[in-house]
Amino acid sequence: MSLDWAYLFEIALTGLASGGLYAFAALAFVLVYKATRVVNIAIGEMLMAGAYLFFAFAASMALPVWLAILGAVLGTGLLGAVVERTMIRPLLGEPPISAFMVTVGLASILVGLVEIIWTADQRRLPEFFPSQPVVIGDAFLAPKVAYGALAALVLIALVLLLFRFWRGGVALRATASDQGAAYMMGIRVPRVFSLAWVASAMIAAVAGIVVGAIGGISSSMGVFGLSVLVVVIVGGLDSVLGALVGGLFIGLVEALAGAYLGGEYKLLATFIVLVCVLLIRPYGLFGTHEIERL
Repeated sequence: MSLDWAYLFEIALTGLASGGLYAFAALAFVLVYKATRVVNIAIGEMLMAGAYLFFAFAASMALPVWLAILGAVLGTGLLGAVVERTMIRPLLGEPPISAFMVTVGLASILVGLVEIIWTADQRRLPEFFPSQPVVIGDAFLAPKVAYGALAALVLIALVLLLFRFWRGGVALRATASDQGAAYMMGIRVPRVFSLAWVASAMIAAVAGIVVGAIGGISSSMGVFGLSVLVVVIVGGLDSVLGALVGGLFIGLVEALAGAYLGGEYKLLATFIVLVCVLLIRPYGLFGTHEIERL
């Protein structure tokens, strides 16, 4: 049986588009880890929180889409600030497992709050992506997936530019490189920690809105965080480049596995990739050797 190259091309494009969303969400994870060395296992639930805030503003309050997005992003950023100040900062100097377990508890709390307020039923977000079909060569991409990937690409570029040239981004990079040196240069490291959590939560909110616009929202959206966790471990917990490359790679693997093996094998395929990478490079494709293990 000959291989259908046109179908393969279409599946690969779809996988890369989904991988762009993984990469964008993975940036939120890597940002917190680089600055604070906290493994935020609740990244999927923070993504969910942003999507539900957008739903509340756009559907329940009937605000314009742009205002609902702004409100959701700012609200989730505030959540990140509260989490850092009340849950994470008191654990400075404690073993890494302490903060890790706090984020596990945070994930459960966020899921519980969403189910209390909105129930566990799946909901649809208001339509805001263009509905015109996207055709590249002979390949057809679902409009929401294509435009969602384009939005992720633009936002990734914007985030990278901000952290390259913005003063706060420079402080974040300095703190991530050497906290002691950052203190000596007059950088207020606790404020940088707060900035990292706020920025990470805001990025997660945008990712949640895009993911929710594509597949709907529910209290189980945190499962998306499992794929994001695989992405950052494969790429390297402290590597921005690893998040980008790992996101595209995992998205491609999931798409190929779903198309040729069946949808039930997508998650299995990603974890097989995870195990293979960890056996060869335990610190990830682009991670540093000094990463602590929980």
